[in-house]
Amino acid sequence: MLEVEIKVRVPDLARIRERVLLGHAGSPAKVHERDLYYNAPHRDFGTTDEALRLRYAGGSCTLTYKGKKKTEYRYKAREELNCGVDSGEILEQILQRLGFCRVAEVEKWREYFSYRGATVSLDEVKGLGSFVEIEAPGSPMQEDPEEFVRVIAEELGIEGEPILSSYLELLLATR
Repeated sequence: MLEVEIKVRVPDLARIRERVLLGHAGSPAKVHERDLYYNAPHRDFGTTDEALRLRYAGGSCTLTYKGKKKTEYRYKAREELNCGVDSGEILEQILQRLGFCRVAEVEKWREYFSYRGATVSLDEVKGLGSFVEIEAPGSPMQEDPEEFVRVIAEELGIEGEPILSSYLELLLATR
């Protein structure tokens, strides 16, 4: 599935939250997410621009592969494959025994909203600050996902230069 999103650093999540709720987005689902990122023994994901993430959130665990960012898009776009995991702890052991190394942990508190068919996330990322992400539906029916997320951002009054880096890249840049 292709993931197309806008990510912008914002000084005030309350203002954005108010606008999303005024747009009849419904009650948010607020979750604590703990993301563990791994590097492969056979290639460096930092060099290949890939990511392997194990996410703990809301009592469940998901393994995600993210492909190289697509440079033909203005906003962040990349292949994303997700798979539910019965036991994150066991998967961590499997990855370790296969030679995968944990690179970093990203911790955030995220509010998810469904807004006009988009997913709007209000994020407080430990060590980085506040961000808004707007993601287009992962559907081949979406004609122009970049325009779709741009219009949503404009409706919500989100200003600022889109950030193409992942939270992992932003966190590693602070070290």
